[in-house]
Amino acid sequence: MKKLLFIAVALMAIASCKQEKPKIDVAAVMQRDSLNQVIEQRDNEINDMLATFNEIEEGFREINEAEHRVSIAKQGEGSSRTERIRENIQFIRSTMNQNRELIAKLQRQLRESTFNGDQLKRAIENMTAQLEEKDKQLQKLREELDAKDIHITELDEQIAGLNTNVSALKEETTQKTATINTQDKQLNTAWFVFGTKDELKEQKIYVDGKVLSSNFNRDYFTKIDIRVDKEIKLYSRSAKMLTAHPAGSYTLERNANKQYVLRITNPQQFWSTSKYLVVLVK
Repeated sequence: MKKLLFIAVALMAIASCKQEKPKIDVAAVMQRDSLNQVIEQRDNEINDMLATFNEIEEGFREINEAEHRVSIAKQGEGSSRTERIRENIQFIRSTMNQNRELIAKLQRQLRESTFNGDQLKRAIENMTAQLEEKDKQLQKLREELDAKDIHITELDEQIAGLNTNVSALKEETTQKTATINTQDKQLNTAWFVFGTKDELKEQKIYVDGKVLSSNFNRDYFTKIDIRVDKEIKLYSRSAKMLTAHPAGSYTLERNANKQYVLRITNPQQFWSTSKYLVVLVK
């Protein structure tokens, strides 16, 4: 009887364990899934850009080989020499045009991606410089062929086209770099102000208990770079945040003089709700 009772109790305990469902932290799962999506998107963007980069590098390798074949053909004899030179120059022209298009594609991929890679930007600039160097080499090749009375019409057309296209590509790269730098600076620019209630009211920053609701004086604010400026001294023993910023992204503490100092511990999160910061002091 005791044995049966023990078995019954054990079975009930097992059944109870099976009925208990593990608790799932939904927020944590959603955050993990969101993070995985961001990582996957970033990986796909990087892989696409690397594939384009590798195509460009392969193009330059093939151009170098074709140039070597031209150099060998220049030393040869016979009517086939001119034909071999012509074929290789046509190949160089086609490959350089392809590289030019791929560089433009890579610039577009970088501009449209969430990846901000300084090394990749420098690599694009280096590849543009390589195109300029190839232009110079082709001009030198034309001079050498002219000296040997070898006139290649395709080469003359190639040189003329390269002069125009490389200059245009260089100008486009410069403009895009300037645009990216401007956009990057704008994205990382914020403004702050602190003052007494009367001072803020005078500048229409704080009106009828509301902040930044009217045509306030923007010139009264101080502009900062959120990547650099992460500490704001308020020079007051009383400080109250009037604009909303995520809790946990900053601390508001007193220094040795009992005056408040705002320290921004997570700039991206802190400035995500507003690029304007208003602090009321006394």
